[in-house]
Amino acid sequence: MVAAMRAKDEARLSAIRMIKTALKKHEIDSMKPLDEASEMQILNSLIKQRRESADMFRKGGRPEMAEKEEAEEKLIETYMPAGASPEEIDKAIQEAIAETGATSAKQMGLVMKTAQAKLAGKRVDGKALSEKVRAKLA
Repeated sequence: MVAAMRAKDEARLSAIRMIKTALKKHEIDSMKPLDEASEMQILNSLIKQRRESADMFRKGGRPEMAEKEEAEEKLIETYMPAGASPEEIDKAIQEAIAETGATSAKQMGLVMKTAQAKLAGKRVDGKALSEKVRAKLA
């Protein structure tokens, strides 16, 4: 934060302040210290909010606001662990299907839970993961 202030990087400073505020708010609301999993969950929700906002701004004809939201999203992602590669995701889905013995889309929830457990510690978009699981089970 101090480095962003000294560099007069307003976008980075704003994003850092937003992250810090969100983390502190959650800590106060839950009345217990944050652990790493809840921090990642909060950062994921901030990223998701930025994506949705950028999408809405684009639909509303406000590309400059959409670009601002996307820039904030990129800054937040720098504080997240590395994302899982497509190969890692596919491997986790295959292993989850093999473990659970799932054969139909009705068992998708079980496969999703197992695949997410295998990808723990890596950043994975739940929507993209569910689409891949659905395609494999179809």
